[in-house]
Amino acid sequence: MSLEKENNAPEPEALKPETPKKENSTGSKPVIIYIMILFIAAFLLMALSFLMHQRSNTEALGDLQNSVSAMQEVQSYQDKIIELQEELAAAEDALEAQEKASDEALAAKQEELDRQNKVLEAMTDLYRLQQAYSNKDYDSCQDMIQRMETSGSIDYLPKEITVDSSVTAPYERYTQFKKAVTAILALGD
Repeated sequence: MSLEKENNAPEPEALKPETPKKENSTGSKPVIIYIMILFIAAFLLMALSFLMHQRSNTEALGDLQNSVSAMQEVQSYQDKIIELQEELAAAEDALEAQEKASDEALAAKQEELDRQNKVLEAMTDLYRLQQAYSNKDYDSCQDMIQRMETSGSIDYLPKEITVDSSVTAPYERYTQFKKAVTAILALGD
């Protein structure tokens, strides 16, 4: 019996190491599955984080693109404003030049009108001198000659006539009246 006990004894010892091996392989499977689940969860979380980051980036790019579009629109408006300001400046310059030319033309016409008025006044004085001479009012003639010389209207009497050469020029006629009146008044004294 002792042999049998000895035989019996080693057998359970041999069985004992095999049993823990089975338990180890069965015990390690849940750990591997647990680790795999953790890796899958980490991967899913990373994928979710990546997708959320992509969505955030897409929105930011959309906002940035809208901002760029708005800036381009503002820039185009600023360019248009600059162009319109340049056109306005050119129009103002043209208007100013036109006003200057108009003022110069008006001044020239006014000057010509003033000269014509002085010629008309000188011719009227010559007519009065002629009327006084025809009426033999030599004192009035002398006063008229004096007034014409003082006012300077003599300078505006035309010195020659281009239309009809048989008509005596007004300046020459004035000179004739002056000589005649001076001679008559010299004889009368």
